[in-house]
Amino acid sequence: MSEALQWAAAIVVLAAFALSQTGSWAVRSYRYLVCNLVGGAGLSAAAALSHQWGFVLLEGVWAAVAARSILARLAGREGRLPAP
Repeated sequence: MSEALQWAAAIVVLAAFALSQTGSWAVRSYRYLVCNLVGGAGLSAAAALSHQWGFVLLEGVWAAVAARSILARLAGREGRLPAP
């Protein structure tokens, strides 16, 4: 289960990253942010199942930053985010 979760979450994060780097997705778009939230949370959960606490921290923060950005967009405060 943990390995399948790792693969799925990693593919989600890497696909979003690749699409942003090719200019297909903006880094402030909901789809990019949601992919980072879902992927980061999934990788954090998989790391927790394996007791890899450093990766839990890394991916948990990754997901939290994505969540914060989504909430900022929803509240109309995306202008406060730094420019890319």
